[in-house]
Amino acid sequence: MFSQSVIEQLKYYVYFLRDPRDETVFYIGKGIGNRIFNHVACSLDTELSSDKIERIKEIEASGQKVQHFVLRHGLDESAAFEVEAALIDFVGLSNLSNSQGGHYSGDFGIKSTDEINAIYNAEKLDTNLPIMLININKLYHRDITVDELYEATRKAWVLSRRREKVKYAVATYRGLTREIYDIESWFPIQTETKTRWGFEGKIAPEQIRSALRYKSITHYFEKGAANPIKYVNC
Repeated sequence: MFSQSVIEQLKYYVYFLRDPRDETVFYIGKGIGNRIFNHVACSLDTELSSDKIERIKEIEASGQKVQHFVLRHGLDESAAFEVEAALIDFVGLSNLSNSQGGHYSGDFGIKSTDEINAIYNAEKLDTNLPIMLININKLYHRDITVDELYEATRKAWVLSRRREKVKYAVATYRGLTREIYDIESWFPIQTETKTRWGFEGKIAPEQIRSALRYKSITHYFEKGAANPIKYVNC
């Protein structure tokens, strides 16, 4: 544990936890005071379960100790958030036991140069095609595969009969169109409370994709809009 003198001089810091058995980093965080040590203490005194908790318990059960490292210190809280987010993005959330990405990592985190250009140079989506915008914010992740993106887009949505007029389904994430699907058929998905819908389809022809992909759709959704579906020209 850190003494009060050390705590006052450390200020905010960014740290990581390492597994001594294979020297892999399994958790990255930011904190102040003795935050860095709290993970082990809490994990050994809880019945709850998570990837981090189970990893810590396995290390302790092996007779070894979690290794604690301070990567940057003497920071204010804002800078600590930024360093933490950058590290999590670089290592990859899938390689860590963190439950979520860093602060604002979705907006300012790691992106390809194509995404950077799309975000800051994106033209407004303007089309006469009958399309349906599908906001998949909660399902999208940095390393999403082609198949995962298709599955996240195609089901299961509460839709009106207007769906029958839709030719293309457009996956959107954080105000940008991400992929375009040519809808071939619809199928119902019965739940306890209502019927939802999914579609069978394929990635649209390249000419359609180039016209609709990486376009800004913020003008179609009011700020705070809860409905993930928006019909256009239908």
